[in-house]
Amino acid sequence: MSNSPLRIRKAAVLGAGVMGAQIAAHLVNAGVDTVLFDLPAKDGDANGIVLKAIDNLKKLSPAPLADKTRAGAIVPANYGSDLELLKGCDLIIEAIAEKLDWKRDLYAKIAPYVTENAVLASNTSGLSINSLADVLSEHLHERFCGVHFFNPPRYMHLAELIPCAKTSPGVLAGLEAFLTTTLGKGVVYAKDTPNFIGNRIGVFSILSTVHHTDAFKLGYDTVDALTGPAIGHPKSATYRTADVVGLDTMGHVIKTMDDTLPNDPWHDYFKTPAVLAALIAKGALGQKTGAGFFRKVGKDILVLDPAKADYVAQTGKVSEEVAAILKLKNPAEKFAKLRASSDPQAQFLWSIHRDLFHYSAVHLADIADTARDIDFAMRWGYGWQLGPFETWQAAGWAQVAQWINEDIATGKTMSSTPLPAWAADPKRIGVHTPDGASYSPAQDKYLPRSSQPVYARQIFPQTTIGAKVDRGTTVFETDDARLWTIGAGDIAVISFKSKMHTLGPGVIDAVNRAIDEAEKNFKGLVIWQDSEPFSAGADLAGAVALLQSGKVADFEAFVDRFQQTSMRIKHSLVPVVTAVRGLALGGGCEFQMHSARTVAALESYIGLVEAGVGLLPAGGGLKELALRASRRAIEGDVFTQLKNTFQTVAMARVSASALEAKELGLLRQDDVVVFHADELLYVALNEARALAESGYRPPLYDRQITVAGDVGTATFKASLVNMLEGRFISEHDLDIASRIADTLCGGQIERGSQVDEQWLLDLERKHFVALAQTQKTQERIVATLKTGKPLRN
Repeated sequence: MSNSPLRIRKAAVLGAGVMGAQIAAHLVNAGVDTVLFDLPAKDGDANGIVLKAIDNLKKLSPAPLADKTRAGAIVPANYGSDLELLKGCDLIIEAIAEKLDWKRDLYAKIAPYVTENAVLASNTSGLSINSLADVLSEHLHERFCGVHFFNPPRYMHLAELIPCAKTSPGVLAGLEAFLTTTLGKGVVYAKDTPNFIGNRIGVFSILSTVHHTDAFKLGYDTVDALTGPAIGHPKSATYRTADVVGLDTMGHVIKTMDDTLPNDPWHDYFKTPAVLAALIAKGALGQKTGAGFFRKVGKDILVLDPAKADYVAQTGKVSEEVAAILKLKNPAEKFAKLRASSDPQAQFLWSIHRDLFHYSAVHLADIADTARDIDFAMRWGYGWQLGPFETWQAAGWAQVAQWINEDIATGKTMSSTPLPAWAADPKRIGVHTPDGASYSPAQDKYLPRSSQPVYARQIFPQTTIGAKVDRGTTVFETDDARLWTIGAGDIAVISFKSKMHTLGPGVIDAVNRAIDEAEKNFKGLVIWQDSEPFSAGADLAGAVALLQSGKVADFEAFVDRFQQTSMRIKHSLVPVVTAVRGLALGGGCEFQMHSARTVAALESYIGLVEAGVGLLPAGGGLKELALRASRRAIEGDVFTQLKNTFQTVAMARVSASALEAKELGLLRQDDVVVFHADELLYVALNEARALAESGYRPPLYDRQITVAGDVGTATFKASLVNMLEGRFISEHDLDIASRIADTLCGGQIERGSQVDEQWLLDLERKHFVALAQTQKTQERIVATLKTGKPLRN
């Protein structure tokens, strides 16, 4: 088995609880045929427990299913009558409650049905993988390991892979490739120690924060203001995160550390904090019960005041001194000032970082192979911008180590355990090198990143701090964009430099110039950004400036230039492939609609959103939708094909995933969805190359687009008038939606007429320019630019 790739056609998930059901959802997102098991229901349908869990997937937020219709692909099953289904499964993931004896009993029950090539994995968040393996027959050991997904599994990048003593290297390599490419995960190997890496370091960080919250007498809202984006952590910070995870879950994880780590030097702190125990006892378990450290009352979110044993209005904020320190760009200066300050908030921040660094250094050799594993685990599993070792290295390794030693000597740290010799070495400058290697205490040397073939698909993999990256060879570069090549150099890549990768005149010019270059010197062109979003659309600020200065002709000329650029993308003599991730809104969506092929990351949020700012799509988007409806029409019935399309555009709907974008008609069925965003460029380059090698020719200019005509427009308007009379929309909404309908239906011509692409482009531009000159649309644009939120007027 170690010499052949791991092929996973069908999977089973054991346990239809919160995690099990969502893991099953993500497997079907990825096109893996999946069976979901649980206990047989006592009443009614034997699969009742699983059926309820599948139905609940459609209601959860954030949505586990990238496309709700995929819920129907999950096969419900129960342990009482359906274990034979396991014989057809290549991967079996156990995700039942965190009870060792329960898991072992289940393994004994399913063992006769696990085929000789199937892989069995536990999603345990911290139980010993070797202890779980003990109940399995010897021949299963090489195909058993831990695969720990983080919640919610669709969105959290981290998957910890934990071998047992006899897990086959081939099985691990195959699973690593499957988790990476098929499910889009960042894989970190963890040693078989309690809570593995992410939760071991993450829960310690939370316990340390709780300890220092009390020591420095800070409010929970103040601590959350300090431990969120201010230090590169998610907005949910510390106590809000605990509420979201569930205080009972948090208590369970802490108890696991207490029970299984009796010799940890920090063991005295592995107790459920009194405030947490009190909340759990009262049934205040966080978000799922409506109250925890925070409680929502109407539109207000109150915070717990333990002294009053009640919830009060939030007043906590970052002090002026600490706010000024946190704005410093130099991490070494920042940490020096935090440590030197007498402000309790500054002392708090120094203390939680110091103890995190201390704990991570002492335990690195026990829980992970390299410092990279801990840093990536915290970035991918907890959403930190930098891992603990990266933060320490950025702040000046030797100086921070000296400060930690001084605090250990004076009894300020949570443990008196000395730093390991490697960490305390005054000559050490860090644990990550510019060439991407990271320090391994066990081997006392720097180890490069994995050389598994799957990582060759990541042209720009995520790197540790200070790593040098080959950015390719520049063909040309302007203030707005860069055209470059990498690898074989046969496909050119253009990347935008504008804020949110918006499409202003400079970017438009660069795209046209890039196509010129590609047609002369390359096999194809890829439009790819080095960070999200793909594009937030046209540069509205520049457009408003033209209108407000009375330059209507210049404004219309820009719209025409935009449209012709979309057409240039579509009719380029070499394939133009768009590589989309994150937002692709408005003009960004229209550019990808005109490309020869779109390669989209699963987490792509695509939409024609112009109606939200009082406009309509005018970069060829409505033209493309009308054209596609014409091609899909049965016996000339274009209107039926336009119904859902009109609603999508008029409501400025944005897809919740790339898969949903296909359902909405914003992506084509033959466009490619990639689950790992770091593989996006690799796949896009290969798509462009394959199109070129197949003898690519651009599509013929379409002169036979059948339209719904004036009758179609009138039908749409009738429903809009009903909505106006019901006060669901405003007069201006009616005007915008009517113009969208008129364009999609081909204008005021007879139903069934045939028009060409330019006819529809002219309609788009006419209505766009007319709307842009109205006061209400200009008010909407200005409000959106100021607040980031749509104005309804």
